[in-house]
Amino acid sequence: MKSLGAILLSSRPLSWVNTAFPFAAAYFLTTRELDLTFWVGTLYFLIPYNLAMYGINDVFDYESDLRNPRKGGVEGAVLDRSLHRPILVAVAVTNIPFLVYLVVVGSPLSWLVLAVSIFAVIAYSAAGLRFKEIPFLDSVTSSTHFVSPAVYGLALAGASFADAGLLAILGSFFLWGMGSHAFGAVQDVLADREGGIRSIATEIGARATVRFSVLAYLLAGLLLLVTSWPGSLAAILAIPYVVNALPFWNITDETAESANRGWKHFLALNFVSGFCVTLLLIWSVLG
Repeated sequence: MKSLGAILLSSRPLSWVNTAFPFAAAYFLTTRELDLTFWVGTLYFLIPYNLAMYGINDVFDYESDLRNPRKGGVEGAVLDRSLHRPILVAVAVTNIPFLVYLVVVGSPLSWLVLAVSIFAVIAYSAAGLRFKEIPFLDSVTSSTHFVSPAVYGLALAGASFADAGLLAILGSFFLWGMGSHAFGAVQDVLADREGGIRSIATEIGARATVRFSVLAYLLAGLLLLVTSWPGSLAAILAIPYVVNALPFWNITDETAESANRGWKHFLALNFVSGFCVTLLLIWSVLG
C-alpha cells in the first residue's frame, strides 16, 4: 500500500489533465470520433505518461528535493530510496503496453512525434542526459512534455500541419509551456543551488526569469490573435497568467521561494483555463 500511494503521489494527479486533454482534443477535433484509439491514447496521457514524467524526475531529483520545502505533497513527492526501484518498474509496466498499441495503430509521423515526446520525458531528468540542468533547454523540454501530446494526437489522427492557424495555436501553446516552466523554476532557485542543480532561474536569476515568463505569456496570447474565430478569443486566457506573474516582477533570488504563492495560483488557473478552452472547442465543433 505504501508503494502504491507513493506511485500515485509521484504521478502528480493534479496535473494529469494537462497532458490528457491536449491529446484528446487534438485527436477528436481531427477525427470527430471517440474510437478505441482515442480512449487508449487519452488514458495513456492521463496516467502512465505522467507517472513516467514525474516519477523519473522524483527518483533522479532526490537529493535536491530533500532540500526543497515545497516537496512532499501534491507539488512533488520526496521518495524514500527504497521506493526508487519500484517507481521505475511501475513506469515501465504501465507505459510499455500503451506504447506498443500506439505504435501498432500509428504511422511513421506519429512514431516520430511519440519518440520525441518519450525522449523528452526521459531526457529531462535521467542521469546522463539531465536536460533540466541545461538553462533554457530545460524550459524547451518541459514545454515539449505538454505540447507533444497534442502534436501526437494530430499526427495519429492524420491531420495536416500545413494550416497556419494550427501552427499558431501549437506555437502559442509552446510559448505558454516555456513561460510556465520558467515561472515554476523561480521558487526553486535556492533549493536548486544548494543541490547543485542548474536551471533557467539559477542561470539568469529569479527576477529575469519572471520577466521572461511574462514575455512568453504575452507572445502566446498575441500569437493566438492570428487564428480564426473563435480560436482568437483564447488569447484572453493569457491575461490571467500575466497578472499572476506580475506581482513577482521585482523578486530577488533571496525571496524567490515567495513565488510558490503564484505557483499555487497557477495550478488553479490551469483548471479554469482548461474549462474555458473546452467551451471554445465545443463552440468550434457545434459552429
